[in-house]
Amino acid sequence: MIYTLNDNVFHLPFEMRLTERKIVATLRKQGYKLTPQRRVVIKTIASTHDHLTPIAIYEKVRREYPKIGFVTIYRTLEILNKLGFICEVHAGGNCRSYLMRRPLEHHHHMICSDCGTVVDFTDCDLGELEQRLSRETGFEIESHLLEFLGHCQTCRKKAT
Repeated sequence: MIYTLNDNVFHLPFEMRLTERKIVATLRKQGYKLTPQRRVVIKTIASTHDHLTPIAIYEKVRREYPKIGFVTIYRTLEILNKLGFICEVHAGGNCRSYLMRRPLEHHHHMICSDCGTVVDFTDCDLGELEQRLSRETGFEIESHLLEFLGHCQTCRKKAT
């Protein structure tokens, strides 16, 4: 199943949608403090279908909490990532962006190097490769991350 993230419309089954309320309830259960600043970071990420850099999140959150610091942004992102609520997209170098996990199951990304469009895909048959690598290296693989960088159809059309 493919879900495109460059449009603001998602056709996900209801049970696959993460809501701010579900995230807050889970954080509470896990014993995390729910400060107003942390709530606004969660609200900001949950209310968009775009992938946001920490700076973009900071700029949006600062409108409501002008004194918020980058540490709060990064700590909240770390918690949300650890709990599996957000995806961390590696856009090359040290550049990272974040978005709510859609779809909720294990998935990977295709990222346009020109416009930054991210397309999720769930089909990855890496089981045999993981087993072979583990056998050959003795490395115990816990998970994997797969991202393809390239040029989306829209950018390719613009280039011609």
